[in-house]
Amino acid sequence: MVNSVSFSPDGTRIVSGSFDGTVRVWYTEVGETVMELLEGHTFSVNSVSFSSDGRHIVSGSSDNTIRVWDAKTGDGMMVMLDGHARPVWSLSFSLDGTRIVSGSSDNTVRVWDAETGGTVMGPLKGHSGPVLSVSFSPDGSRIVSGSFDRTIRVWDAETGKTLVGPLRGHTNRINSVLFSPDGTRIASGSSDNTIRVWDAETGQTMMRPFEGHRDYVNSISFSSDGTRIASASNDRTIRVWDAETGETVMGPLNGHTHWVSSVSFSPDDTHIVSGSGDNSIRVWNAVTGETLLGPLEGHSEPVNSVSFSPDGTHIISGSKDKTIRVWTLDPKHFAVRPFDDSCDDMIAHAYVLGAYLLDIF
Repeated sequence: MVNSVSFSPDGTRIVSGSFDGTVRVWYTEVGETVMELLEGHTFSVNSVSFSSDGRHIVSGSSDNTIRVWDAKTGDGMMVMLDGHARPVWSLSFSLDGTRIVSGSSDNTVRVWDAETGGTVMGPLKGHSGPVLSVSFSPDGSRIVSGSFDRTIRVWDAETGKTLVGPLRGHTNRINSVLFSPDGTRIASGSSDNTIRVWDAETGQTMMRPFEGHRDYVNSISFSSDGTRIASASNDRTIRVWDAETGETVMGPLNGHTHWVSSVSFSPDDTHIVSGSGDNSIRVWNAVTGETLLGPLEGHSEPVNSVSFSPDGTHIISGSKDKTIRVWTLDPKHFAVRPFDDSCDDMIAHAYVLGAYLLDIF
């Protein structure tokens, strides 16, 4: 099962983390592995990410460790980052690539030096349940964390002190938390079926909860200008909200026949991609809500993660069926590349309303 996928900043490579404890790096265009299998973790890899300069890869695992790899050679760059006492669920690089923040089932947050593997700060204690989501602010000065304990905390990224929080209001676990692009707000998605927006400086809720979903909110995404928030839910729908007023701008967007696990805006904010437990991906017009592409079918089990490439021309999807698929959105290049025999009996191509499957990894 592929748990996590991420593009490199230039869009030429993809990193994937798998339930089998391995990390792989692929060329986006041809689907070939860039290097040998990255091995070292002893349990499931839950989160992977490139650094902002594309030189490093970080992986977090249920073996309680974090590893940093050279993105070109695959070499482990340091002794594994060992400190968490329970599985690591969420990771994020600082924008300058010098630090890594991690959230764990041991209820703590830690900050690491991305070059040496040393602990910069932590464990940051305060949460009383697993930390499911962590993220740096755009300027790197703060860290936000969301927890199973239903609260959010904002930490000083230099001192480790709690700046804001615990922020209370959600009545179930926090599944997704992130800063707005300008760093002034924090959005959170919860299993209480709501989204909340908080003032990042004061911790005050900026408006009423965003209500409309009838089941857990699994994933949220800000538009690049910070004016909209997209949400994905177990109720099988996607909604788009006005980030200033909390009003529903669009939705519910119906089409998926099972839970929606992941949602993301395209870099230019014109499209939204969603991945679902119905094994499919859909692409929506971010203004009208019209289904532009999909269902994009080929995965044989639930889709756990979807994302646009930095230039917006490709979509990557990771699935429980242990594969990664890359889809192109450029209708001018309708073609199907050859696949090696390792694809077994998996579907090797798909044409759907202007999208085609570029490759299967």
